[in-house]
Amino acid sequence: MEVEECVKEWEDLVADYKRLETINKEYTTKLEEVGELQAACLKELEHQKYRMSIINAALKRLEKKGGVKDERVTNLEKEIMKRKAMLHEIKATLPKQNSLYLRIILGNVNVSILNKNDKFKYKDEYEKFKLILSAIAFILAVGNLYIDFRPLQLILIFLLVWYYCTLTIRESILKVNGSRIKGWWRLHHFISTVVAGILLIWPQNQPWEEFRHTFMWFIAYISVVQYMQFRYQSGVLYRLKALGARHNMDITIEGFHSWMWRGLSYLLPFLFGGYVFQLYIAYTLYHLSYHPEATWQVAALSMSFLLIGIGNTVTTMIVVPQKLSEKEQKWRQNKVEQKAE
Repeated sequence: MEVEECVKEWEDLVADYKRLETINKEYTTKLEEVGELQAACLKELEHQKYRMSIINAALKRLEKKGGVKDERVTNLEKEIMKRKAMLHEIKATLPKQNSLYLRIILGNVNVSILNKNDKFKYKDEYEKFKLILSAIAFILAVGNLYIDFRPLQLILIFLLVWYYCTLTIRESILKVNGSRIKGWWRLHHFISTVVAGILLIWPQNQPWEEFRHTFMWFIAYISVVQYMQFRYQSGVLYRLKALGARHNMDITIEGFHSWMWRGLSYLLPFLFGGYVFQLYIAYTLYHLSYHPEATWQVAALSMSFLLIGIGNTVTTMIVVPQKLSEKEQKWRQNKVEQKAE
């Protein structure tokens, strides 16, 4: 390329840069406008909530006074319910404040994902992250069953620490962005993080050597069950989301959930097998805690596995009878309707 051509190319590039500057200026202006609009929306949202609370309080006072509910009051209550739902939808499009956990970990960084496609992309990445890490954990666990090499054991345990720490952060971000993971299954991951941390600092002594194979079998089993859960739950969620029966930001999580009843429940035996395994580990560690070389980690892990095992079992056993009862009620209702016809 000649010098003249280089100069001409540069002049063209200068013109392109000016266009870039114009676009960037417009972009930054729009960003500022978006920030102002978000603040205005939040202000109006709070105003709506405040005014609605006043109206609700007034209606309750009227009801206490013994006022008869006329058609206007009934219609007003219906309108308030509709407005609450509409405000909830509007709120979902606005940035949300981080949870305490996220504020401690990340500070006041805004983790709200406002673009729907980006939300779904982040959720899908979360699902893939769990699947990939489960596969890696399975390979490492199997390797540790046949190779007695301390660094390899520590790699697996450190992976578990990192996995559960990352999982709790990602789930907190998903929750900020509309995912409805809650209750025990979220707490379960926090406890698992602590368990993995204790395992990491457990010294290599005789109790560890006696427990090592049991733990590796457990990790291998849980990894397989998690893969089965992912394959099954993701399929069920896809169908239910397509039917509008589930939220788009719902995720695959451990355990058996009410929405899973709309399909095969073949996972239950494997899940309960995992819970029994957790209780067995708690029992094994309890006995190992009396070993002369046992350190405090053994007793702490025994209690942790007992808590996880009981929590998982109780939570699942609460869900299953509820769904069986609902299913029976629906069956009876259908039978009554058929007789009436």
